[in-house]
Amino acid sequence: MTLSLDDIRAAAGRIAGHVERTPCRYSRTLSEITGAEVWVKFENLQFTAAYKERGALNKLSRLTAEERARGVIAASAGNHAQGLAYHGDRLGVPVTIVMPRGTPHVKVQQTREHGAAVVIDGDGFDAA
Repeated sequence: MTLSLDDIRAAAGRIAGHVERTPCRYSRTLSEITGAEVWVKFENLQFTAAYKERGALNKLSRLTAEERARGVIAASAGNHAQGLAYHGDRLGVPVTIVMPRGTPHVKVQQTREHGAAVVIDGDGFDAA
């Protein structure tokens, strides 16, 4: 799949106003440690504290009414699960997340709290 600048602009338009526009800041400390110019994007300011919200919201926003009614299912052990659950709940899209056994309890709990049905299955991520 090849993305164009127009694709990126369209996605930015779809998510505008629904996620935080997070700042990038120069990190003197990391720059000194690495010997390179390092900038840090503060995605921890998102509601779920991760950039994964952007892609989840963009995809959910592109679903047809029929697809929204059917809901979505994904395998994730954390940040994507929470972003998808949060925005699915906001948009009225049922979300089911399959997480592998051994996923930290806090990730399972937060995903459920964001409105997703969680299925625990598989010994690893690929099995889930």
